Amino acid sequence: MMLRARAFAAVGMVAVLAACSKQGELVVDQGVGVTSVLSLCPAVGIPDYTGDVTTFRNPADTTAASLDVSAAMTDLRTTCNDTADRVYSEASFTVNARRSDTRGARTVSLPYFVTVVRGGSAVVSKRVGTVTVTFADGAERASATARAGSFVNRADAALPEDIRQKITKRRRAGDAEAALDPLADPEVKAAIARTRFEMLVGFQLTEDQLRYNVTR
Repeated sequence: MMLRARAFAAVGMVAVLAACSKQGELVVDQGVGVTSVLSLCPAVGIPDYTGDVTTFRNPADTTAASLDVSAAMTDLRTTCNDTADRVYSEASFTVNARRSDTRGARTVSLPYFVTVVRGGSAVVSKRVGTVTVTFADGAERASATARAGSFVNRADAALPEDIRQKITKRRRAGDAEAALDPLADPEVKAAIARTRFEMLVGFQLTEDQLRYNVTR
């Protein structure tokens, strides 16, 4: 999967880039032209094609005439507490919905998922929740907010000490290894990949809904 919001990071990335570091993060700039910030907190984003959902009055008819409700996730924000043995991340988001028939008040429940992925492909956990959107009588649009949280074991998200030393080892100008990027070392790359987690949030779509999003 690929994350829609590149600002949050792409699935499969092994490092989270940042302009500045915070206490507890690992910064590499030891004279080899490399700056990388590795955080215990997972990257957060919305996988492609899962940030929108559309329902139809007649499921077999996906034309505009049959459109019932469409909704989109927006304003995804995240907080993270990495001070405990279990790192807790929470994402909040807004769902903006629109309906085609504005007669009467109506409540629509839309399922969403929160999945934790390790190393770009291994699913660690998945939970499904529901966000409820309420339309007032005569209203075409409505919004609602929701939250999704997840835990990651601190030990799983931390680099082994020997790998940290490989990355942060001071290199002097003229040394043979001074021109080498420590993050290009296969052993280092594999270790970083194992500690990279992502928390993905999106609508829990049916196969037909996903196919509609991909092909429209």
